Amino acid sequence: MIPRRVDPIAGAGHAAWRAYAASTAKASTAAPSSAALATAARRAFSSAATTASSVPPVATHPLVNGGPAAERALGWWLAGGCAWVYSMVVLGGVTRLTRSGLSMTDWKFVEKPPLTAEDWDAEFAKYKESPEYKKTNTWMTVDDFKFIYWMEWGHRQWGRALGGYFVLPLAYFAAKGWVTRSLATRLATFFGLGAAQGAIGWWMVKSGLVEDADNPSNAPRVSPYRLATHLTGAFTIYVAMLWTTLDVMYPTPPVVRRAAERARAAAHPLAALVGVTALSGAYVAGMDAGRAYNTFPLMDGKWTPDEYWSMWESRGWRNFFENTAAVQFDHRALALTTLAAVTFVWGAHRFNGHLPAAATALLDATALVTFAQVGLGISALLNHVPVSLGSLHQANALNLFTVVVGLMHVLRRPRAGGLPAPAFSDAMRVASTAAKTATKPGVKVKVKRK
Repeated sequence: MIPRRVDPIAGAGHAAWRAYAASTAKASTAAPSSAALATAARRAFSSAATTASSVPPVATHPLVNGGPAAERALGWWLAGGCAWVYSMVVLGGVTRLTRSGLSMTDWKFVEKPPLTAEDWDAEFAKYKESPEYKKTNTWMTVDDFKFIYWMEWGHRQWGRALGGYFVLPLAYFAAKGWVTRSLATRLATFFGLGAAQGAIGWWMVKSGLVEDADNPSNAPRVSPYRLATHLTGAFTIYVAMLWTTLDVMYPTPPVVRRAAERARAAAHPLAALVGVTALSGAYVAGMDAGRAYNTFPLMDGKWTPDEYWSMWESRGWRNFFENTAAVQFDHRALALTTLAAVTFVWGAHRFNGHLPAAATALLDATALVTFAQVGLGISALLNHVPVSLGSLHQANALNLFTVVVGLMHVLRRPRAGGLPAPAFSDAMRVASTAAKTATKPGVKVKVKRK
């Protein structure tokens, strides 16, 4: 059973409040002098400060037992996991852009790569039965096949290796007693989502191993819905792990200021807009829509392409997810809306002086990365999405998630159960000022009860 934590700073804050409330309650009945009231306030907060300094060291971290050493070890381990997930997403993007994802036509939990000429001939023979080979890759030799096979095989094995990186250190940390129940719940969720990603990945690949029933003559590709599910799952794991990493490494918000509420309120819808834009990008990737309408800002000479509604009568709402013109136009519109929103939030909060230094830096980074992302997207479009620019665009989407999540984390509200140290210090200063004011002649002290 995990013991209940006691935060000495928070306890001191509550003690100060109780002592102050008691003193003001007495003041309302006995009506002592203002000097006596000031003395009582000073003694109350002095007692609270003494309590805070005299309480023996107690683990107060909401997610980690074991003190600073455990916090560092778990924090850096989780940060490494975030970097690994990041690399998985980038490698997956390169695998898609090099059209390697359909090279392996089956799935096994343990996949030994072909090493002999006979093994390669057997794998190539299986690939020759796929629609992709028959419709687009009949020119391939076994040597050409090896490249796309190694890309897909490497992507799968890199994901499985991530499971080992996750489980083995976690077993050690749990044996040391460093993992709280709350953190264990999060980690179990991450592991489950990661395992599901493998299954979703194969579910996605299978959709590209059959002919398109609606358009049998088309080059085979995976379902855009399944690709969007797979990519959204990867983004979700990355964001959740990043937030947990920041919770472990920075458990206490740097400031608690009412003036920062507006920036906090703006960060959440901004993050949602970034997420929706990234999701629309997954459909662009799934439809290979970036290789059409390769002009900017116009699409085929018009702001809105004539083909935008071309599938509405036959497919209804699916027009927005299966029509190349609609998919690309929507992604452009969302990207520019995100750019405008980030610029507005940056201009509204960057120079007001109410944000902590970390939040200011992250707000600057959010603006910078957003402009870079739009620039990369336009460059990739104008150049018919080469592997290099397409991969950079997908990687920078993760960079944008990183800085936006960091901004939200810095501006988050303090955890329930007590005041962080900066807020307690502010309370001490306010109380001291109030006490000094109360000693001035003619000052009336009003006591307000809730």
